[in-house]
Amino acid sequence: MNLPKFTIKKILILVILLAVPGFLYWMLTEKGKNRYKALPFFGPKQVASTFHKVRGKQIPDTIYHTIREFSLTNQDGAKFQFPADSPKITVVNFFFSRCQSFCPAMTLQMKRVSDTFARNRMLQFVSISVDPATDQPEVLSAYAKKNKINTAKWNLLTGSPEFIYELAKQDFLLDAMPDPEKADNYIHSSMLVLLDPQKRIRGYYDSLSKEQMDKLNDEIKVLIAEELRKIKAEF
Repeated sequence: MNLPKFTIKKILILVILLAVPGFLYWMLTEKGKNRYKALPFFGPKQVASTFHKVRGKQIPDTIYHTIREFSLTNQDGAKFQFPADSPKITVVNFFFSRCQSFCPAMTLQMKRVSDTFARNRMLQFVSISVDPATDQPEVLSAYAKKNKINTAKWNLLTGSPEFIYELAKQDFLLDAMPDPEKADNYIHSSMLVLLDPQKRIRGYYDSLSKEQMDKLNDEIKVLIAEELRKIKAEF
């Protein structure tokens, strides 16, 4: 015996009403987990002798490239120790105050990012001079005032030239050196470097590209979310 059409229609509507909430809940609880794409890790990697388990299977841990601990002098003549006492997400660039090529634009972009996250205590910003002989604390302080830099959140650093060039090349994987063809000029990158609190490089962003700066802003938010989940998991 065939059921009347209106009865079949009612049954279908009832099934949909019962099924849709369950499907949406599954999407939110299962598919909604970690929907963002995790940030990559830059630099050389090594397989560790330790393991972690994923669904009961042992997976070798990875040792990622990290930035060494270092100490330089900031715009106030005070020692700046990296990492800071409390772990922070850090954005770093290399510059020099006399630079008239892309440094002004790079500083402007760095400031825009810094201003965007001005109230977020999880972030700090660092600019390291590749002309430390000229960029003494008083010069860096004047540069900060000229560019309206909030030095409570953003440190401008100077120190030994040899150490800074080594730090740039070996740790940040960027070029930084005196220009062999032009006196009083320095070769350095226009990249901003994003570091997580574990001192690992999570991104490079060309300060001369608006799209790259938009990407940096977005990926800082991803990294903040990543760190907040870690803190939550500890409690």
